[in-house]
Amino acid sequence: MRSKGEEIRHRLPRLVTNLIMAIIFWLVSVFIPPTLAGVIVPGVNIEASLLVWILTILVLGIFLIRALSDALVLGDVLTDVLVKRLGVKEERSPKRAAKEFAYIIIIVLIVTAVSPLLANIQDVGYYLATATVYIGLGLIILFIYDIGRIIYKIIEDKADSLADRFTQTRQKDKSSV
Repeated sequence: MRSKGEEIRHRLPRLVTNLIMAIIFWLVSVFIPPTLAGVIVPGVNIEASLLVWILTILVLGIFLIRALSDALVLGDVLTDVLVKRLGVKEERSPKRAAKEFAYIIIIVLIVTAVSPLLANIQDVGYYLATATVYIGLGLIILFIYDIGRIIYKIIEDKADSLADRFTQTRQKDKSSV
């Protein structure tokens, strides 16, 4: 198992590379098919521009899926780091999920109260209010993601214990026969 730093050093370049390739294939899908407009592929009666567009979109999708898998791993690592920096203890319990839900409510209330005040500041108020909303949204998404991980871990642990109980019961039944 890799440390968090090693995981970031391994995944971040892959994520960036996959995103760059996705952007390149998106640009290809935008600019190349119009140059092939009106060209019919013999024997298929389909325009070459459509085939090129479909092919580039498929390749774009592959790179986006690869980027998503790296982003999810990096998301887990960065969520752990951010949650730890925010002062939330490491335990994975329903109590922690409830605390994070309370944090979400507090963030919503603070952003709702502060945004109109910031919007009234001349010249930069709109930008400050918008930044406040986006920062609040980012924190809310972080906490919702962590709550989901906690719930998943709890369900996974319960399923494992239930499966262990079934296998123990099954083994007892076999040994008594």
